[in-house]
Amino acid sequence: MKITILTLFPEMFSGVLENSIIKRAITKGNAKVGLINIRDFTKNKYGRVDTPPIGGGAGLVMQVQPIVDALRSIESGYKVLLSPRGTSFNHAKARSFSQKEHVILICGHYEGVDERVNDYVDELVSIGDYVLTGGEIGAMAITDAIIRLLPDSIASDSLLEESFTNGLLEYPQYTEPFVFENKKVPLILYSGNHQAIKKWRLKQSLKITQNYRPDLFNKHHLTKKEKSLLEEGDNPKWEDDAIKKGRKFTEKD
Repeated sequence: MKITILTLFPEMFSGVLENSIIKRAITKGNAKVGLINIRDFTKNKYGRVDTPPIGGGAGLVMQVQPIVDALRSIESGYKVLLSPRGTSFNHAKARSFSQKEHVILICGHYEGVDERVNDYVDELVSIGDYVLTGGEIGAMAITDAIIRLLPDSIASDSLLEESFTNGLLEYPQYTEPFVFENKKVPLILYSGNHQAIKKWRLKQSLKITQNYRPDLFNKHHLTKKEKSLLEEGDNPKWEDDAIKKGRKFTEKD
């Protein structure tokens, strides 16, 4: 797929596009990312793309003409304006965008953009209820979220168990050593019982979502299995049996 970003500051994207998963996806040809400088399309002889708002007010507002002409200079695509008025960007939205052939992200700046720009886009999107100096950081976040979902960008198994993929936060992850400052890795993870580990991880995912993101938890439709896991409390027999095996492993080492 292709992502085109319209911005006044294309240099801000160099580090993001030249590192990690995004760079690998571009190198493999899984994604194409283009940058267009909106300033190149101004008809103002001084190169300005913004003016004080008509009617008075603080700050400067990006003009409609350079943005629209920049949009018209590229091939058709799904046009998204980064705006606090937009719907909240989430995992489902990232997946939806990743399935499109071409997504165009428009970065506002200064005090905002001329209201008439909204008539030339397909959707308004916000990355959160806070104010940034411009849409560039939001465009970086959206680009990253889209590209990592493309085929072969990262291992498919990694995508299956991530936070938000199934409407829940991800289960806890651990590394060696077994003990660090008296904090131990849960013994069940050493049991070798993959079915019990999977069950434990689902239970932890449910509990973490319930504690940290009740808004997500309340929207999640619990299956019979999930209800049972939450109702059984701590240390059920199946978990205790797996823990005993894990304890033998750590004592042995």
